[in-house]
Amino acid sequence: MPERSLQAPKPSLVEKVLLRCAGQCAVCRAWSHQTVCGDCLQRYARPVPRCWTCAAHLPPALMGRPRPQCGRCLQRAPPLDRAVAALDYRFPWDGLLQHFKYHQALDLRESLLERMNSALNAADVDAPDWLLPVPLSDERLRERGYNQAHELAKALARRRGLRCEPELLLRVRHNAVQASLKLEARAANVRGVFAVEPLKAARLRGTSVALLDDVMTSGATLHELASVLLQAGVMSVQAWVIARTPEPGQE
Repeated sequence: MPERSLQAPKPSLVEKVLLRCAGQCAVCRAWSHQTVCGDCLQRYARPVPRCWTCAAHLPPALMGRPRPQCGRCLQRAPPLDRAVAALDYRFPWDGLLQHFKYHQALDLRESLLERMNSALNAADVDAPDWLLPVPLSDERLRERGYNQAHELAKALARRRGLRCEPELLLRVRHNAVQASLKLEARAANVRGVFAVEPLKAARLRGTSVALLDDVMTSGATLHELASVLLQAGVMSVQAWVIARTPEPGQE
């Protein structure tokens, strides 16, 4: 029988967050009054030029150009008038968001909200009439215990003085987790999944809506929701996300 190693396995980022003491940075463990310290924010949360309608990275030369768009959005306009991402979905934000999403780490909410609020201020977005979170199915809600997008949307709406009624949007069918699918299969996976609450649809007609989610990858979920809202009479739809996954070749 091979000899067992006495060396303990290195803890994952999630385990490190779980072990974090109050007053420590969740990333570097330095003592800090913030959940993520100023040094880590400077290192991992720098603003980058992004596409106006999908929030993908753009070349630095486009920084400052009005309403810059990537080639994909220029070829096929998405149903979003604007997309704003606060962060890149890479270290350390990928681990922190997973912990917030699957382990109810509400102590991370304020730090994530600060990043989102700062990104919105820098982007100079038009204030929407409604801020609505991406809804979860009942099955997924029972698995996780709460809707992370709902928690973020409620707090951000209070901070920015926006109306937030999550019940206006429904998830009418339980579907496979998007992260488990290839990019090309994700649009089909969310088709017909969402609806506007019929008894409250009149409240949305002629208004503007910002959808809030934690992570944007292919954009399929947000595009499907935007299409549903536009068909219900909404005039314009934005997408606000905490993090955007890198496009191929941007790693």
